[in-house]
Amino acid sequence: MKAIRVSEYGGPAVLRLEEVPAPQPGPGQVLVRNHAVGVNPVDTYLRSNTDNRGPKLPYTPGSDSAGVVEAVGTGVTAVKAGERVYVGGTLSGAYAELALCDQGQVHPLPANVSFAQGAALNVPYATAYHALFNRGHGQAGETVLVHGASGGVGIGAVQLARARGLTVIGTAGTERGRRLVLAEGAHHVLDHGAPGYLDELMKLTGGQGVDVALEMLANVNLQKDLGIVAMRGRIVVIGNRGMVEINARLAMNRDATILGMALYHATPAQLAGIHAALVEGLRNGTLRPVIGQELPLGQAPRAHEAVMAPGHHGKIVLVP
Repeated sequence: MKAIRVSEYGGPAVLRLEEVPAPQPGPGQVLVRNHAVGVNPVDTYLRSNTDNRGPKLPYTPGSDSAGVVEAVGTGVTAVKAGERVYVGGTLSGAYAELALCDQGQVHPLPANVSFAQGAALNVPYATAYHALFNRGHGQAGETVLVHGASGGVGIGAVQLARARGLTVIGTAGTERGRRLVLAEGAHHVLDHGAPGYLDELMKLTGGQGVDVALEMLANVNLQKDLGIVAMRGRIVVIGNRGMVEINARLAMNRDATILGMALYHATPAQLAGIHAALVEGLRNGTLRPVIGQELPLGQAPRAHEAVMAPGHHGKIVLVP
């Protein structure tokens, strides 16, 4: 089968399309023929060995895909050959024609959802759900700020928060992005590049601030977030690309909480709950992943450049 392989850490050019042996499912395992593969920012961090947590070389990148079950190993009862599924984690890597998974890593893909949308689900929507509800404890009637709401995680957070009954304020850096965020359910959208946009946020909340802030770029925004959270507000750090200096007194003054989160720290019980909610959201139409670009599998280097570009919209998907 064809797969993207990484044999050395580095820039996008280290992603190379190669022919490799097709994996075979063992006991409790599922082999999925991928129709679409999701590209996530974390894939670029692992490729470049940021924070010294890159996988053992050589490896096939990726954790998200969607397709049809090709074969199952002994003891598998959750799915059977021919069923449509989306993948949340793999044993062999997702940037390939076939992905080997534990049966707990595959989830039903409703018939009303495309394979590209299924590939856009796991990391973005599971991250948004975990940040918003498991870490941020967002509740109906509260107000949430979603920074960078036009990206994959941001769109997921907007849709999830709106479905749960929160008031949603999103930000985006382009007019196209702001139109998208509004279309996906945000009550208000602000230009995070405009001077005074946080003053406008405070007006929208009657001077109270937001109960939850989902932060995609903490090194730029964390200090600002401390000035716009409500009393007992929660800031959930989803993304960060550098050092930041904060005035901790602002957190003291508001009895505020700064929470880190990474999806791989979610417990098995939390993951089961997350995916049960995501599957139902797909079925009933409240969750609608937005696809920004679809590229051939061999253009993985281009996809890695695009997913890190400022202001990109929707999900970037590779098609084997």
